Amino acid sequence: MKRLGSFMTFAALLSAGSLTSCSLLAPGMAQGKASMTVLPPLSVPGDLRPDAPTLSARGSYAVGVQTLKLVNPGQLDIVNAPKEGATPRYDRPLTVEVWYPTAGASGVGATTYADVLGSGPNDPKRPNTPFTTPGRAIRNAAANLQGGPFPLVIVSHGYPGSRSLMTYLTENLASKGYIVAAIDHTDSTHGDKVAFASTLLNRPLDDIFVLNEMARLGAAGSGNGLSGMVNADQTGLVGYSMGGYGALNAAGAGFGPQMLPLVPGGALAARQTGAYATDPRIKAVVAFAPWGSDAAVRSIGVNFGGKYGFWDEAGLAALKVPTMFIVGDKDDVAGYTGGVKSLFENAVNAERYMLVYQNASHNSAPNPPPAATLNSFDDYMHYAEPAWDMGRLNNINQHFVTAFLDNKLKGMASAAAYLNVATPLSNDGKFSRNADGTAKADDTYWPGFQNRTARGMEFYKMMPK
Repeated sequence: MKRLGSFMTFAALLSAGSLTSCSLLAPGMAQGKASMTVLPPLSVPGDLRPDAPTLSARGSYAVGVQTLKLVNPGQLDIVNAPKEGATPRYDRPLTVEVWYPTAGASGVGATTYADVLGSGPNDPKRPNTPFTTPGRAIRNAAANLQGGPFPLVIVSHGYPGSRSLMTYLTENLASKGYIVAAIDHTDSTHGDKVAFASTLLNRPLDDIFVLNEMARLGAAGSGNGLSGMVNADQTGLVGYSMGGYGALNAAGAGFGPQMLPLVPGGALAARQTGAYATDPRIKAVVAFAPWGSDAAVRSIGVNFGGKYGFWDEAGLAALKVPTMFIVGDKDDVAGYTGGVKSLFENAVNAERYMLVYQNASHNSAPNPPPAATLNSFDDYMHYAEPAWDMGRLNNINQHFVTAFLDNKLKGMASAAAYLNVATPLSNDGKFSRNADGTAKADDTYWPGFQNRTARGMEFYKMMPK
């Protein structure tokens, strides 16, 4: 099978392991001093190209970053589940990177994020080679309460992936007044990927657990450095590939009964349509190339899914929060026609948007390929889009995700203008402006894009039925 991202058979996915659980053991936020280091332009994921659309730019806040070690107690240990009998339980560890506003000028600071290449341990073709990604955040800086509390955004990576896979976006959102928590999903990172069944069950559960922990840590009087900073009642979920799968389910899109055999002990029944209540604090979802559609499951040899793979009509109808789908029209992992496009069209009770990158495949979400990937085709293609410059794609993501979250989590009516395009095909837009830059009556260019820059994209909007 093609990567979720990596290449493996369905049988290998299921045999790789099972599931676990979580509780907090994170200390309070350290009170570090802001470094005045400023990295050169265009040297860090998320830096602006000259042709970046309007909302790509960093916000007014400097950004702090902190690593939390959380543990969710008493979770099902799918990795070690027996073929027969009860599934054991364990305390599931999760590492979470948290970005937040701090004192200082926008873009001030420098840090690195550690990760490894590969698609799980012990693969001689793709060894877990360490590398670092540069960032423009201040590690362990004191939080800046001015303007807070801030909406919460939870970020969930692909399979495999890491909490630092999308730092171009996580830092950017924090600079605009969001608390951003990106999860290392145990059993699903570049270094520890095992049983796919663990990922199938744990993605939405991890999201909800981290939401609860961030709400607790960020509540006024918590004694943590995030105290008073987090408005968890305004939470957005951002998920890529398997992260998108989990985010859709966490936000209400219950799974169909056909999918229960994929997880030992029938554990997936807890995430079926009607089996759980959607957390009302979740107000928006951004789903980058979400896995789990009919096209996606058939591509790994699963032919017994619902009408829309993991979902049937009732499951997609249960998604009621505003949702933005972002996908390439050549996505060969999540699928486009019969894939993400079908999810977008049939989530009929949600206000929804879909940004389409023409000629892009599955990598619509990650940072640009790190230098460490240049000697490995498979590792390079874990990040790259052959038909797109990744810096350009990252800037466009920053623009549209900002518009969507500002509108849905902050209630900024002005942001809606960037979500209402005059023509769904960017190539059809007409740039027609007066001498002072204001639009003429016949202007149909996408808002926020400079002349000659809105190319190769599509954008669609559908309202609840």
